[in-house]
Amino acid sequence: MISKKIVLHFPAGLINKPIISTLAREYKLEFNIMKALITPDEEGLMVIEISGDEKDFDKGIKYLGKEGVRIQSLSKDIKRNDTRCTNCGVCVTICPTQALVYDKETHEVHFYDTKCIACELCIKACPVRAMTVKF
Repeated sequence: MISKKIVLHFPAGLINKPIISTLAREYKLEFNIMKALITPDEEGLMVIEISGDEKDFDKGIKYLGKEGVRIQSLSKDIKRNDTRCTNCGVCVTICPTQALVYDKETHEVHFYDTKCIACELCIKACPVRAMTVKF
């Protein structure tokens, strides 16, 4: 079983095509849509977690590529500026997935991008704007 958080970029011509339901039906993949920005006749963007058997997952990813969907890892879009961060811990209290954790021994905030769901709550909470999300 494999599970990955990815960002899907849909060109305008695919907005009305049932891409995600095809992943579920034909490739037996489960998905959790964490964010979707879709405008008719324009490019769409979806942050999604896809889970399933590794062989089915690979086939599903190939299908997305053949359909013209651009795929990128979610962790490439979530960044923390370590020099800007003051380790105040405000982001830690707001993070729903514990992607941001305060280390009591070192008094530092650690960011685990693999736990992040791109909810962007940390961005709003951070007083020094050390967290960024760019899709």
